[in-house]
Amino acid sequence: QVQLVESGGGLVQPGGSLRLSCAASGSIFSFGAMGWYRQAPGNQRELVASITNAGSTNYADSVKGRFTIFRDNSKNTVYLQMNSLKPEDTAVYYCNGLRSYGNLRRNWGQGTQVTVSS
Repeated sequence: QVQLVESGGGLVQPGGSLRLSCAASGSIFSFGAMGWYRQAPGNQRELVASITNAGSTNYADSVKGRFTIFRDNSKNTVYLQMNSLKPEDTAVYYCNGLRSYGNLRRNWGQGTQVTVSS
């Protein structure tokens, strides 16, 4: 069972930036695709960005132009670069597979907290 550990969250002011990391204990390539999800208090969990092994990326409309997902296979890590952060980006961020690729795991990690506030 590959372990996925999120890190890099924190408190930033509106307009600031953060880079999140999702480190895998095994080969990240064993996943057909990886995604970053977020869940704000009282809200449902949503997929905000994804990347396939072929390098294709997709983003939720709310983060297009501000977030970038990329990976380093040699380090077995997927990253989420978040720029121009807004208060509505405040949430716990998680990494996982994708349902459409059959790699979405039932068990979620603890995630990493992102808080955007002045």
